[in-house]
Amino acid sequence: MLTCIIRYQIDPTKKADFIRYAENWNTAIPRSGANLIGYYAPHEGSSTLAYGIYDIPSLAAYEAYRKKLAADPLGQENYAFAQSERFLLREDRTFLKRIP
Repeated sequence: MLTCIIRYQIDPTKKADFIRYAENWNTAIPRSGANLIGYYAPHEGSSTLAYGIYDIPSLAAYEAYRKKLAADPLGQENYAFAQSERFLLREDRTFLKRIP
């Protein structure tokens, strides 16, 4: 099992847009095949860092998941929303393997 951690740099004046974006992923990500752990918005400290975290069985499963997510109507709507509102300034993915 791999854990994907997405580190976002967001526009701090558009935190509400990021929260809407994250809420949409709460539906689209699980139905596309990943086990969503959660999305996290800034609260205290940095006002520009946010995270999305989910588990996926393998990199091959990740590729299949990405295709499903790209074809999902809510996923497409969410991608378009992020592009039009420009609240995501940077997005980095890291895949980690949990140590038992």
